[in-house]
Amino acid sequence: MAEQIPAVTKAGPSATPEAKRFLEVLATHRLLAIVRGADPDAALRTVITLAEEGVELIEVSLVTGDALRVIRDARAALGEVADLGAGTVVTADDARRAAEAGATFLVTPAVSEAVAEGGRLGLPVLAGALTPTEVVTALGMGASAVKLFPASLGGVRHLRALRDPFPEVPFVPVGGVGMTEAADYLRAGAVAVGVGSPLVGDAAAGGSVEELRARIRGFRKAL
Repeated sequence: MAEQIPAVTKAGPSATPEAKRFLEVLATHRLLAIVRGADPDAALRTVITLAEEGVELIEVSLVTGDALRVIRDARAALGEVADLGAGTVVTADDARRAAEAGATFLVTPAVSEAVAEGGRLGLPVLAGALTPTEVVTALGMGASAVKLFPASLGGVRHLRALRDPFPEVPFVPVGGVGMTEAADYLRAGAVAVGVGSPLVGDAAAGGSVEELRARIRGFRKAL
């Protein structure tokens, strides 16, 4: 087995309390569930099921059907303390609308104006980046952590390479992360992993909730 490298959980001295807490939850639970689908009612059921099964960080992608309603309804059902975020946040307007709907963190697919807007709104931002330049830019714009995306492009070797110059950056690989890959990324020093279809499956499109529960339990046991 490869040598395990400790995940980075340290927040910068200027990090907000919200950002520090976000990093603590990432480091403790190590799993960010990503929900996307065309059926808003099924997406909402998926979010509620994930929370019921103990998943502490849930992202609702803005490409989901009626995504803002899903976030609002999930927030009402789960209460104010739930770590419910919005994903695929690209513009400043996306960030503002997600915050108004009740998102407590934002996830972007790339370095965009949404990163800085999230900081202005007081929300932790998991900013998408792939290259060293993008990592530096995202952090400079106030990102709380870096979403290594698409992680499948370079795999664990790419994460290890990025951690050499950026040993204190909290990386969260997303994209093509299944159960086996998740364990490999965590051993390589990722603070957490983001998982969409390998975890959620077809639940957000109306698929079986019971099969979703079984997948959740499998992932949580593995991680």
